Order: sequence, then C-alpha cells, then structure tokens
Amino acid sequence: MTSSSETTPVTAAILVIGDEILSGRTKDKNIGYIAEYLTNIGIDLREVRVVSDIQDEIVQALNALRARFTYVFTTGGIGPTHDDITADAVAAAFGVSIDHDPRAIAMLSERFPPDQLNEARLRMARIPAGADLIANSVSKAPGFNIGNVYVMAGVPSIMQAMLDVVAPTLRTGVRMLSDTVRAGLREGDIGTALAEVAKAHPEVSIGSYPFFSEAGPDTNIVVRSRDPEKLAVAMAAVQAMIDSERARLAV
Repeated sequence: MTSSSETTPVTAAILVIGDEILSGRTKDKNIGYIAEYLTNIGIDLREVRVVSDIQDEIVQALNALRARFTYVFTTGGIGPTHDDITADAVAAAFGVSIDHDPRAIAMLSERFPPDQLNEARLRMARIPAGADLIANSVSKAPGFNIGNVYVMAGVPSIMQAMLDVVAPTLRTGVRMLSDTVRAGLREGDIGTALAEVAKAHPEVSIGSYPFFSEAGPDTNIVVRSRDPEKLAVAMAAVQAMIDSERARLAV
C-alpha cells in the first residue's frame, strides 16, 4: 500500500450488483466487511449503491461512481449464468471490447479439467480488454481491475479473498481513529448539548447511536478523527457534557 497525506483523502464507493439482493432472497454480507476493511487501511467509504441485473443501470451507476471517487469496488454478477452481466457492463462503461482471456482460462483450468470447462464456466473467463486479473484462491474464477474499478465476486468468502489480493496495491490515507462512550442517557436527553460539542469541534466527527439495554434506553456516542490529539480533546468534551447532563437530570 502507498500512503497519501491527510489533506488528500482516499475515497471509495461500493456498487452491489444483483436482483437477488434487491428482492431480499440474498442478504448482503459484503458491504459491512468492505467498509470496515477500508476504514482500517485509511480509505474513506463514501457511498454504496445497489443495482439490478440491467446493463444500462450498471453502466450508469459505475460511470457516476468512478468519476467521483478514488476507487470503486463492485460485488456480484461475475458467475457462469446468463444473468451474470457485470463484466459486459464494465466493458461497456469503459468503452472496450470483451472476450475470453487466456490468463483467466488458465486460472479456471487449475480447477476444472478440459471436459468440465464448458460454455457456462468459460463465461467467467470473459474479461474486458486492458483489465488486470484479481486472483481467486477459493474457486479460481478471477475478478478483474480496470481503471479505478475493482470487480469482485458476490460470494463473501471469495470476495474477501479477492480483497486481500487487491488491498496491497491500493493508495491509502491516514487511518481514521475512533472512540466510543456509553452515555447512560437517552438520545433526546443529550441531543442539544451534544450538538454544542460538535459545533465546538468541527474537525472531528461526532455521532450518537441509540440502543436499548436491560436498564432501558441508552446512547453510544462515537467520536472519529485522524488526529489523535483532536480525538482526545473532543472525547474529553463529550465526557464532560455527559457528566453535566447526568447531574442536571438527577436533580
């Protein structure tokens, strides 16, 4: 990985492709994994979109995202069936041809003998012209990278293996740090005071997340910053606010 300065954040988007996600038949397990992975290596995930298996919609979404963010990661739609059209859509988005790639065929041949490398499986070897392959240690069918777009499988275990291959090649920024404090108060009790703390620390991200515990409604407050000193100062302000509000409400 190569690091950039804090003033030039590295950004990313995820494009999830597949009717099965939109219909609810398949529950996505990739977004959270990728988001946490990118955060841990200093890449800011800024947007996630989910699109159906319609080529024009994939092309439109992909072109919009790749123009706005440093990287775009797609998941889904690179299998052996007729509705796996991601590779064709990516080729269309970049205006390049697509065909069976000898490198991809060689990868598939490591798993499938010649008599099993049928037309359906060979669909997974169709790669846009000019793309680099992403190795797949799980099932051998590769993903690929073209421009700032990384095309990966939708099956979580395969996607994760591909992401491990991709990560060392990415430009990264300063890692986002975070700290959490449990308020012991309802979100509505601290909303106004928390807003004042956030206003006083504009370079730090402060979020509140209500939940229910055995004791009743409660709130976690999460403070995020790339600067450890600013994080510590903001956390101290949040804790002081919590102590003050607890004392006020206890009267």
